[in-house]
Amino acid sequence: MANAGGGAAGEGEWLKVAQLRTLVQAQDPRAKEVDNLTLRRFLRARDHNVDKAGAMLLKFVRWRAEAAPGGSVLEEQVRGELEQDKVYMGGVDRTGRPIIVGFLAKHYSANRDMAEFKSFVVYFFDKICARIPRGQEKFLAIMDLKGWGYANCDVRAYIAAIEIMQNYYPERLGKALMINVPYIFLKVWKTMIYPFIDANTRDKFVFVEDKSLRETLRQEIDESQLPEFLGGKMPLVSLKDYAQQPQPVCE
Repeated sequence: MANAGGGAAGEGEWLKVAQLRTLVQAQDPRAKEVDNLTLRRFLRARDHNVDKAGAMLLKFVRWRAEAAPGGSVLEEQVRGELEQDKVYMGGVDRTGRPIIVGFLAKHYSANRDMAEFKSFVVYFFDKICARIPRGQEKFLAIMDLKGWGYANCDVRAYIAAIEIMQNYYPERLGKALMINVPYIFLKVWKTMIYPFIDANTRDKFVFVEDKSLRETLRQEIDESQLPEFLGGKMPLVSLKDYAQQPQPVCE
């Protein structure tokens, strides 16, 4: 069985998925609700070590029951974050991965409530993952730091978002293009954020130099799907407005 988003899956890998299912369901019956593709992503995130993947997955099952007790985070729970219009939905990249765009200069640490922010992270990860089509397992992120300054610096929030992603949405991020990055953010990233990112996630963050921005974007995204603010033809939809639209069914 081939998968464009996560590479070919052989018989040996599916055997380990079956072993993982047996392991986790014996310890938490709620794990039976987790589909095989999700099990495979957790397995891959732990280099196919069934015991380590099992520990990670059981932690996920417990976390999910608390983070989204009704199955999802409701819009009214994150209304304050949505009103800031800092996360948008875009088109798809050349491999079919849906695009999510974040404007970090619209986030202010002084206005942030950590509990709501964490719920917001779950909310937008759920939304972008629901857009991932059959045959693909990952999404592409564009993180725009134009205008970012000290008032926007929120290391606690950045680390919280990264930890949620790598612990509970493993193998979902295909690539994060970091654009218009000021020097001070790069210093903060290297000294205060990078140490908290696991080895399987670090290489997915790509810091794009201004001089190569146009070329890099067009390698990843067709002009018809490239956001308008980056010279393409695709209008962005704010997450607030996207929430009002009919939602696709997650496969």
